Amino acid sequence: MDFVLPDQGFHWTDLNFLLIGAGHTLLVSIISGAIGTFFGILLGWLRQALPVVRVITTPYVDVTRSVPLIIQLILANSIIAMSGAQFSTFWLSIIVLSSSMTVVTSEVVRGALSTVPYAYVRASRSLGIGYFQTLMHISAPLALRMGLSAWIGLLLGLTRDTALVSVVGYVDFMKSAQILISRTNETLPLLLGVGLFYFVICFSVSRYSAHLQKGIAS
Repeated sequence: MDFVLPDQGFHWTDLNFLLIGAGHTLLVSIISGAIGTFFGILLGWLRQALPVVRVITTPYVDVTRSVPLIIQLILANSIIAMSGAQFSTFWLSIIVLSSSMTVVTSEVVRGALSTVPYAYVRASRSLGIGYFQTLMHISAPLALRMGLSAWIGLLLGLTRDTALVSVVGYVDFMKSAQILISRTNETLPLLLGVGLFYFVICFSVSRYSAHLQKGIAS
């Protein structure tokens, strides 16, 4: 008796599975980028303005910057598993990626604010302009010009780093491709598709940021 193996090739129905994974990747990137940028700006400003905050937060910043993101994901997942808590891989990914984005953004913000000539700030204060008005109308615009390019680089890096969340079981675009590779053995076309997906996103963001930087500089 002959046994017929089921067709293990790629089907058009698998395209929906990949699109769902792509949507998960974009969702994680957008949410983590937004949260990390907001808290990164806040933390960077506080670390630049208040030395005590810089001292207190230095261990957190140094550890987060030094430990590879994949290890942070695995450790966080292991700690949650050992605690017995029920926690979705989606929010685990958001927390770890947002934390990383917060730290690197804070360093960009702190560095950009530090480049603002003190003479501008002193002149503003001598005219009776308050600290927050000086920050909003003088320091922040100048810091934006200095730090925007670096922040765009961080955002592109975050988008690429979302591929790492597959290690904790979150079904993003990379995980979707890995599942299909295991079933179909179509390694090359699927990996090329993954690479093209990330290229299109990163290239689009970089081109738009170049246009945005020209507008700010002009």
